[in-house]
Amino acid sequence: QVQLVESGGGLVQAGGSLRLSCAASGLTFSRYNMGWFRQAPGKEREFVAAINRSTGSRYYSDSVKGRFTISRDNAKNMVYLQMNSLKPEDTAVYYCAANRQMLVSTSPTTFDYWGQGTQVTVSS
Repeated sequence: QVQLVESGGGLVQAGGSLRLSCAASGLTFSRYNMGWFRQAPGKEREFVAAINRSTGSRYYSDSVKGRFTISRDNAKNMVYLQMNSLKPEDTAVYYCAANRQMLVSTSPTTFDYWGQGTQVTVSS
């Protein structure tokens, strides 16, 4: 049974930093692309960042590029999202997701497995 468990969310002031973690189990982690998505109240789930399963190539939404960094540790079955220079508009529930597609996609519909989410709140 595949499980993705996020942690590291919380309340932070604008300009601050948080590091989200996602622990994966029940899958061969190195064979999966990993992604982070977020969903704010009343809005659709949106792509934040992703990392390719084989090349390690990283992809970011324009809204977080230069502020967020995705990384993975295949030995620990972990994926991380380092978030710096946080803004109030980054407030959302953040989800970790996995898929085995050949190419990284930014569409949430292409991801097969999801975590339960972790809340990030940025105060102004």
